[in-house]
Amino acid sequence: MTQNAVIRVQNVTKELRLGKIVIHALRGVDLTITAGELVGIVGPSGSGKSTLLGIIGGLDTPTRGQVAIDGIEISRMNEDQLTDLRNEKIGFIFQFFNLIPTLTALENVMLPIQFAQKPNFKPEKRAKDLLTRLGLGDRYHHRPAELSGGQQQRVAIARALANNPPLLLADEPTGNLDTESGALVWETLYAIRAEYGTTIVIVTHDADLARQTDRVLTLVDGKIIEEKRQTGEIRTV
Repeated sequence: MTQNAVIRVQNVTKELRLGKIVIHALRGVDLTITAGELVGIVGPSGSGKSTLLGIIGGLDTPTRGQVAIDGIEISRMNEDQLTDLRNEKIGFIFQFFNLIPTLTALENVMLPIQFAQKPNFKPEKRAKDLLTRLGLGDRYHHRPAELSGGQQQRVAIARALANNPPLLLADEPTGNLDTESGALVWETLYAIRAEYGTTIVIVTHDADLARQTDRVLTLVDGKIIEEKRQTGEIRTV
């Protein structure tokens, strides 16, 4: 295995069956992402971007192939094992925030710490620290409906960081935001990587956002067809 590989995907295939029809969502994807990388995944709708992200994060299982996170093979884990791994090692950020509407910002961020089998933080203190650092120190007790889209996404980022995971997976994190809010979310993610060395993988349609990553992978019809490092190096796969 590649040294310091946080993510290793080997020959991953995902097939979806609709009656007699087989949809090939992923077709033999190979991918290695090392510690501290900020990687963008781009491609047209239906190319398999979100499917790949879900498989990397253990939210879905491949039809064939292997996926390892921090050297731990996750492809054949049961749901309890995957839940523990996700809570310890992976933070998720979604386009539509996925905050619990009946909980305050503080309670939403505290939740993953409270679920952790061996919490490394005191839930309320950790949640307040994260929200304050993300400019939401005056929004602890606001519910999602009382926050703007950009504020909700920053709460979601704080929740994703609650257990200090080595890996953040973001699926269209700015897709539901205006330009100003999207830029602020991007600056937040970049600062997180710079401060904590967090590995971040972003699925995005935003070309400007993708250009600010270390490496861009283009996915078409379930295959990675191009890899571009921001040094200008382009590799056709």
